[in-house]
Amino acid sequence: MTPVRVLVVDDYEPFRRMIRVLLESSTLRIVGEAADGLEAIHKATLLQPELILLDIGLPRLNGIRAAEQIAKMASHSKIFFLSQESSLEVIQQALNLGALGYLQKTRTHRELLSAVESVTAGRQFVSTGVDVGGFAGTTSAQISEGHEVEFYSEDHIFLAGVTDFVAQAMRAGNPAIVMATETHRQALAERLADSGIDIDAQIQRGTYVALDAVEMLSKIMVGDSPDAARFFEGLSGLIRSASEAARIRRPRVAICGECCGILCAKGNTNSAIQLEKIGNELVKTHSVEILCTYSLSAVPDRTQGHAFASICKEHSALRVR
Repeated sequence: MTPVRVLVVDDYEPFRRMIRVLLESSTLRIVGEAADGLEAIHKATLLQPELILLDIGLPRLNGIRAAEQIAKMASHSKIFFLSQESSLEVIQQALNLGALGYLQKTRTHRELLSAVESVTAGRQFVSTGVDVGGFAGTTSAQISEGHEVEFYSEDHIFLAGVTDFVAQAMRAGNPAIVMATETHRQALAERLADSGIDIDAQIQRGTYVALDAVEMLSKIMVGDSPDAARFFEGLSGLIRSASEAARIRRPRVAICGECCGILCAKGNTNSAIQLEKIGNELVKTHSVEILCTYSLSAVPDRTQGHAFASICKEHSALRVR
């Protein structure tokens, strides 16, 4: 079978890299990439790909305006929007241009392959949970909601994301458990205090628990593999204690961890994936919201893309920043 030729258009190179990883084992072949709307028109005209994965929020010329021109210059190319845009009006406008589908970026790792399979066969695909014109995507039951992953490029981005995640939970009265390096724990505590969280009071009450990720790994690793039962039981105990300390009924514990990212940075991706599977079990059995974090510098490159894809597939949503 001749591979379907694909043009990927997105202004963020790490996201384009993720797309390459997810598609490399499929029957699709990426023949070009573009980082803005004008370049997308040029590449589409030059390469005449069968499929174009197109972001909406592009520099110089947005994806909708670019799609209008591409439809004239590469009329046989199927256009599929892949964007963070959440406005139903904008999404409907994109689909009205004749695009065969729309996928929210947070669901890329879970739905991209099935999405491109649908659109290359001429069927419409709309991301899970999006309802436009009476068409709504269906929910996948393979991974429980509430287990997200963020790949970050720099420490300040990591801290901003984790601060928002923890602060939002605590302002709603929910407890938080953080497993991070010493440097990150200290910086996070300062940021939370600056955002108005009385972090000392939360610690004394037992609704903010900060643990050393490196020390935690030393307790659960047996050789190069984690003791799954010990990790699950240990976190379950922490979740119960934090929930009992909360002042609201039925709290949802926010858990943010670097353990898997540390393992991945050491080249032990298999163990990271094992811990991610335990995270999925925790989401099924406890009232928790989990955010896992990985430095992009520790993410396996394309030659190890299967590992990166495996990490993504253990999560309900992802962010690359």
